[in-house]
Amino acid sequence: MAKLGIVILFALLGAAAAQFNYDEFMEDQGPPSPGLKFGYYKRTCPRAEEIVREAVRDAVSKNPGIGAGLIRMAFHDCFVQGCDGSVLLDPTPANPRPEKLGPPNFPSLRGFEVIDAAKSALEKACHGVVSCADIVQYAGRDASFFLSNGRVSYELPGGRFDGRISLENETLAFLPPPFFTLPQLIGSFRAKGLDADDLVVLSGSHSVGRSHCSSFSDRIGGTAPPPSDMDPALAAALRKQCPANPTFNNDPTVVQDVVTPGLLDNQYYNNVLRRQVLFNSDAALMTSEQTAAMVRDNAKQGRRWEKKFARAMVKMASIEIKTAANGEVRTNCRVVN
Repeated sequence: MAKLGIVILFALLGAAAAQFNYDEFMEDQGPPSPGLKFGYYKRTCPRAEEIVREAVRDAVSKNPGIGAGLIRMAFHDCFVQGCDGSVLLDPTPANPRPEKLGPPNFPSLRGFEVIDAAKSALEKACHGVVSCADIVQYAGRDASFFLSNGRVSYELPGGRFDGRISLENETLAFLPPPFFTLPQLIGSFRAKGLDADDLVVLSGSHSVGRSHCSSFSDRIGGTAPPPSDMDPALAAALRKQCPANPTFNNDPTVVQDVVTPGLLDNQYYNNVLRRQVLFNSDAALMTSEQTAAMVRDNAKQGRRWEKKFARAMVKMASIEIKTAANGEVRTNCRVVN
């Protein structure tokens, strides 16, 4: 019965997505970036976005953690080579170390099988039409919708082309690690056309998903009190779940939000204020009055944060868009044509 209830809930949420108020969104969001268009596949593949949504719904209804992985994938793809699906490419003899094998992505990045399922269904419906880059961004959008119980809802323009370049070393160059300071984080986002408010708003995605202990082990210490400003009770609980010195073969995961771990909501900002967050990059948001004020505002106004999160996701999905001149539409998301 419980599983049936979940299926019914997700069906209702899918119907709600179809009733999205497009005019209201356009008034709030503004026109899409050059090269992108709302309803891009309306004529060439009318069910494109619906097919992606079905794949995401099926996966998230079975395992909400996959949804968190898809949101993270959208971010990790856009920050390296732009939003071009380059994070999906598998290693080949010609390129044995693509992005997905970079330390920020392997082995923690999840959801590749959902992209594959969506692409397979799309190829049957309209061969060679829908890019993998668009699928990644639609999947991140739909995962946000389902994990927020439909409260984060937005239209997303399409028209991205798939890139042919994918390099492991670029993940370290462009993806901000969890130990970054606030100036480093702001600089990393600014390099991609995003500002401090986008940084704070998108950090709210840490309200869902899990993290490996190695990503924050320096903040909880061993048996001694934590060498950071983390809430002592949280640090003590984490020391029970994490090894003192995590290794590749012994690196458990823990939830990022101990209050509402399966819900994309503004609880993250309350956790930041209470020093109940995992990463240095989370705690860093309180190290300037500007970003601390943003944290307090997002903690108080959940509905406003949901709208800002939607806008920031659309803005992020416009980073360094490739066109037919320097991209392609892959028929298999894991290999170039």
